[in-house]
Amino acid sequence: MTNPIRVALAGNPNTGKSTLFNALTGLRQHTGNWAGKTVSLAEGKVQYKGKTYSFIDLPGTYSLFSNSTDEEVARNYIVFEKPDVTLVVLDATSLERNFNLALQVLEMTTNVIVCINLIDEAEKKGIKINERILTNKLGVPVIKLSARNKVGFDLLLDTIERIANGTIECKPTLMTYSDEIEEQIYKIEPYIRGMIGDRLSSRWVSLRLLDGDEKLLNEINKRLRLEEVKITDEYSTAIL
Repeated sequence: MTNPIRVALAGNPNTGKSTLFNALTGLRQHTGNWAGKTVSLAEGKVQYKGKTYSFIDLPGTYSLFSNSTDEEVARNYIVFEKPDVTLVVLDATSLERNFNLALQVLEMTTNVIVCINLIDEAEKKGIKINERILTNKLGVPVIKLSARNKVGFDLLLDTIERIANGTIECKPTLMTYSDEIEEQIYKIEPYIRGMIGDRLSSRWVSLRLLDGDEKLLNEINKRLRLEEVKITDEYSTAIL
């Protein structure tokens, strides 16, 4: 049996993220506390065209700067657990407010789908959204859907599978910062890359360290130590 395709759902509160999760997974879900935190994550499975998809509903947050436990848990899952695909769920009626989180996720990971939910509500308000233009600008698939009415689910699942198997290659458009910040990134990114390799985005880690994110640095150090222990244990087992 092949491993399920792991999909993380991120989004601001009240974007319909959990509605999407519930509509996709139905009763095939369970919850549990994450990594010793009091925050619980829901996980549910979907069977579609012979494939199994495992969806993880991350806490609703407005950012991923680890200013709260919810933000830290959501961020750590995306960057350290490395889901096959991360869905960023946006509210079609207030895209400008929601895009802050989407742009943060695009800096953190490559395999991203931007899901524009509540498209039926947007249409009632006369809001028109061109997902093709957004796809070209963001460098990742943008899909319009209505979680409440289960509209767009087939396209969403097909797109997830095509990203997971490499048929679709995501090339997220990254934010460009002031000359001063870009110069600092240029200076420290080689050192960061030397420390973490390709485990994480060295540009994103550089940005977070320039912002003084000590929690992230501590988490990276902890994870690297755990990897070293795991590698040592595997080597010891191999030579016995």
